[in-house]
Amino acid sequence: MITPFRIDVPQAELDDLFDRLDRTRWPDELPDAGTDYGVPLERVRTLAEYWRTSYDWRAHEARMNAWPQFTTGIDGENVHFLHIRSADPQALPLILTHGWPGSVVEFLDVIGPLSEEFHVVVPSIPGFGFSGPTHSRGWDVERVARAWAVLMDRLGYDRYGAQGGDWGSGISRALGVVAPDNVVGIHVNYLPTPAPRTPGARDGLSEEDLSRLAQIEHYLAHQPGARVVQATHPQTVAYALTDSPVGQLAWIADRFDDWADPASAISADHIVSDVMHYWLNASAGSSARLHHESGTGFWPCGQPMGVVVFAHDITRSIRAFAEQSYRITHWSEFDRGGHFAAIEAPELFVQDVRTFFRGVR
Repeated sequence: MITPFRIDVPQAELDDLFDRLDRTRWPDELPDAGTDYGVPLERVRTLAEYWRTSYDWRAHEARMNAWPQFTTGIDGENVHFLHIRSADPQALPLILTHGWPGSVVEFLDVIGPLSEEFHVVVPSIPGFGFSGPTHSRGWDVERVARAWAVLMDRLGYDRYGAQGGDWGSGISRALGVVAPDNVVGIHVNYLPTPAPRTPGARDGLSEEDLSRLAQIEHYLAHQPGARVVQATHPQTVAYALTDSPVGQLAWIADRFDDWADPASAISADHIVSDVMHYWLNASAGSSARLHHESGTGFWPCGQPMGVVVFAHDITRSIRAFAEQSYRITHWSEFDRGGHFAAIEAPELFVQDVRTFFRGVR
């Protein structure tokens, strides 16, 4: 069953949030800390002040409710999703999957333009946002992909494309594996490409690719603390993040600040809206469990794949390595933008998605 859904947060929940923000117990900070120890105190204070005095949840709520939203039960869990049908009845269905610390908020600037050419489906990963916390073990990337296959079938789509970055990249590739007869193409704006464990794998790489490989290896050897904690002790960190709005804010803002292009200037409104999807649904712990359950995986999908590389992403893909594992038919590189491509460079994101799927169709 698919049920229409509308966000309508009780005022009492917002009042509780404001009360907690007013009673924040702030930590100390070394006078010369900068970002050496994590997100700076002044940065979080500024965001928290904006949240408490200037942010308008009701405006965001109205923006979300302007799009058709639904919920449905899949594999014992609730799945929240936006579903925007194109005016073109022959449009290709396209499922967009967010990552962590993202949410469906990532795609709000691109839904309109993409719906000119696609029937757009934007689900909240089980355990994230308005899908709400999960209630069983085993919600890893492949299980989410299987849920997406059920969702698209339930919507009547037997031929569709998939797009994602961060977790959305893995889920989209896994969807290609679990639904090979339905997924016609996969577009990703993040594709890990560590060196294959074969002799001579690095031979013939350009200086640019060697630089990218060094960045990849450094990232793998120095994983962000948030990912390490969420992969090992998601329940432990959930107590702090579920009880303290400023804790949840700092946890997420730290990643936005570190993983975005410094020139992108992601707005406080965008960051706080994203945080609200975690806070209101108490989904800090359940979203963190995706790290714990999934580990690192490889999904050898055979569909045509489009890859777009943004200059300031966590890592930048190496085409020579990607082509050893995937059927790459489209490759783009942009000199701006970071890990949150649909927020940071929505016009480039839309352009590249359109270009790839026009070729696939």
